[in-house]
Amino acid sequence: MSEKLKVGIIGAGGIASNVHLPNYIKQGDKVEITAVADVVKETAEACAEKFSIPYVYTDYEKMLEECELDAISVCTPNKFHAAAAIAALQAGCHVLCEKPPAMNVAEATAMAETARKHGKILTYGFHFRFAPEIMALKRFTAAGELGEIYAANIRAVRRRGIPGWGVFTNKELQGGGPLIDIGVHMLDAALYLMDYPEPESVFGATYQKIGNRKGVGLMGDWDWEGFSIEDMARGMIRFKNGASLILESAFAANVEKNDVMNVSLMGDKGGADAFPLKIYQEKHDSLIDISPAYLPKKGYHELEIEGFVNSCLTGEAPISTPGQGVVIQKIINGFYESAETGDAVKMDEIAQVKS
Repeated sequence: MSEKLKVGIIGAGGIASNVHLPNYIKQGDKVEITAVADVVKETAEACAEKFSIPYVYTDYEKMLEECELDAISVCTPNKFHAAAAIAALQAGCHVLCEKPPAMNVAEATAMAETARKHGKILTYGFHFRFAPEIMALKRFTAAGELGEIYAANIRAVRRRGIPGWGVFTNKELQGGGPLIDIGVHMLDAALYLMDYPEPESVFGATYQKIGNRKGVGLMGDWDWEGFSIEDMARGMIRFKNGASLILESAFAANVEKNDVMNVSLMGDKGGADAFPLKIYQEKHDSLIDISPAYLPKKGYHELEIEGFVNSCLTGEAPISTPGQGVVIQKIINGFYESAETGDAVKMDEIAQVKS
């Protein structure tokens, strides 16, 4: 590999133009943005013009064949994550794939196996791991300050936050709604803080009560007539170590606050809320709350891209691994299956049937 990381982009939409590319540029001389591919020619050309990218394609396989690339960002709709990531890995590129990993467990497993076979980095866009609150809390949990974490609650809830752009409300292209778009961030952050325990079973429920009718949109007007996803997901995950996690995620719910994102942890030596960060302990015959006086404010996405670039250049393992991607995909698919059947789903059965 050259001293500069030669990067290609697959999918030139909003997440590429607003997140990946600006933050690759912040890496300075470490990165050379070489090529971009998008099935919509005009989108690819506009992206290339905006970021001065020399090579433009409508076929990413042709881009991978013709361009000398070291790394790829996969920024397509979820339906196309697996195919694009696998093609890039087979072409000898490291891959940063947006979340969720894929549409099902079989795809996530194939992605992980391809990365392992070709000796390439595969990591996912779980950028909340780079939030200063999560990074600080991880230091506390790693030091045993909370003891055994046996319970967690996560919330990713918007009052009326259905995206009015892109394909976020299209189940065929996305695979689901708030659970896999915003809920997955808090789920991954909680699992990361808990050292990614192995899930045993999941019980979930999904609702479509608000998104399929016209209403007030705080993130633009959405396609309510074509709304094919859930607008709320709620459920519980039980892990093989006995721990449990309660999940709530919604694009639209009749609640007070417009947007709530939080991870709450409970351990036998302490507990914590991540946003804002506060730690709860019992010490010296007192119940105490600990809040940081200062946390660095570098952007989550900037740190994510910086970490990926450094991993590619140094060979150091990224903090989000392919194996963790398979675990979270099992939980997602198990959750939706449980919501459909009304029964709890065993993760071992998901692994056998879906892989």
